[in-house]
Amino acid sequence: MSAPKKTARRSLLVTTAVLSSLALTAPLSYAAPDPSSSGSPSGRTSGSPSKSPSGSPTATPPARMSSVGGERLGQAGTQVNLASGVPVLPKDLTARSWIVSDAESGQVLASHNAHWRLPPASTLKMLFADTVLPKFPRTDKHKVAPSDLAGIGAGSSMVGIKENETYTVHDLWLGVFLRSGNDAVHVLSQMNGGIDTTVEQMNTHAEELQALDTHVMSPDGYDAPGQVSSAYDLTLFARSGLQKKDFREYCSTVTAKFPGETTKVKKGKDKGRTTRGTFEIQNTNRLLAGDSDVSVYPGIAGVKNGNTTNAGATFTGVAERGGKVLLVTVMNPEKNEHNEVYKETAKLFDWGFKAVGKVQPVGELVPPKGSAGASTPGTDDSGQAGGSDNGGASSKPSTKPVASATTGGGSGGMGIALAITGGVLVLLAGAAFLVNRRWPLPDLVRRRARP
Repeated sequence: MSAPKKTARRSLLVTTAVLSSLALTAPLSYAAPDPSSSGSPSGRTSGSPSKSPSGSPTATPPARMSSVGGERLGQAGTQVNLASGVPVLPKDLTARSWIVSDAESGQVLASHNAHWRLPPASTLKMLFADTVLPKFPRTDKHKVAPSDLAGIGAGSSMVGIKENETYTVHDLWLGVFLRSGNDAVHVLSQMNGGIDTTVEQMNTHAEELQALDTHVMSPDGYDAPGQVSSAYDLTLFARSGLQKKDFREYCSTVTAKFPGETTKVKKGKDKGRTTRGTFEIQNTNRLLAGDSDVSVYPGIAGVKNGNTTNAGATFTGVAERGGKVLLVTVMNPEKNEHNEVYKETAKLFDWGFKAVGKVQPVGELVPPKGSAGASTPGTDDSGQAGGSDNGGASSKPSTKPVASATTGGGSGGMGIALAITGGVLVLLAGAAFLVNRRWPLPDLVRRRARP
């Protein structure tokens, strides 16, 4: 046989193998009917969303949404691949949008209106942190000017920052993550060149992450006209942020000491001297800290919650079980129950840990633009200026994290392979078709003893 014929035969065999693998791995699937009844989108400005007599939401998602991550993710309604051995999804989910994904491989296990552009509330602070965290060492200090706290929306969540007091960057990030403090966000934004500059940088970073449903108007997630994101994009923000050591530490911290006001001693031998106390702050993520009707979720390690009038309750969480790390995002449950967003998230985590490895994915979390040139495992992922694992801190921080802050993997490194039936990996040089993009997370959730 001549050389050209041999080459043609090899090409035909490779092509046949690829086509066969695609046919064999393409799962049977279905899109569950959308539970939302017909009607115009909600334009509510206060209170709970209106509901039909049946209890389902009156707003409906757009007929066409983004297909980033896969065509299925752009379809309205629930997307999941049913097969033998795959557990049934919880029946009582009421969120307008949700997504369950494998944090490492990026496989989307199931979703519901994943690309519906909705107000994100304080879950948008994940993007803020992923954008701004690397810019300031945690030991940097900043004296708060009155202008730093200007323009904070009425009714905002606050950590209690005071004018003319000095805080470390570490203090400010604890305020952002634990108390969702809009005051801390505004101070960090002013340090970063101002609100407008920070908003511009967040929009640019969202585009780099391919989070194309997102448009930022306010860095703290406070309701603003035109400010939207999606369950898919919020998951991308969490996945990117979790590559950074400091992000992992802050989002998994349950309680911490926060600086109070400076006061003068009025009596005793120290009269006239100044002193500054501290007060304890607790994480408002109820799956991390617990509440009267919500238990701490086993393996939880963050990430961020939110709640505003327009957004309702929103939440993105990360948890580990049996060596698997899952991300779940839930947006605006219609059921008007206390802590409902956490209850529905816990149900989706339970389903995901049972389904992972059994269910065929309906899409994927896309990697950031230019990720092929990102750092490889073993490089710095501190998320801090200067690249120090401890941000240059010389003293032990007064925090109590649940998740490990050790760096066991890189912030980039993408292994590219075409998945073939039976687990065999065929590497095709220069192939543009990618079934599975792995983005290894660092050692994220090796549990420490709870304080």
